[in-house]
Amino acid sequence: MNEDTALLQEEIEGMMRELPRRIDADPEKLETGLARLVMTLIELLRRVLEHQAVQKLDAGTLTEEEEERLGMAFLRLRDRMVELREKLDLSEEDLNLDLGPLGKLL
Repeated sequence: MNEDTALLQEEIEGMMRELPRRIDADPEKLETGLARLVMTLIELLRRVLEHQAVQKLDAGTLTEEEEERLGMAFLRLRDRMVELREKLDLSEEDLNLDLGPLGKLL
């Protein structure tokens, strides 16, 4: 077995030790986890779209009316995300998934 394979095997075994022996199938926890995942994806998309909009603003390719509509749309979306996080009892940090060696998602 070469060194890379041994390191990979060691990392997999370490992850397996950290996983629970049994999966907790509590419906409330599953629902919360799913809501957290969906909210994380929405937040990621919101940030990507907002970044693209800023680039268009900087490039001067939008009319004043388009700028106004985009600004209002992003404000409303951000406000709605805050409302949903509060309703689901999630913090902004709860939506920031840890991707291991890649770092935090958001």
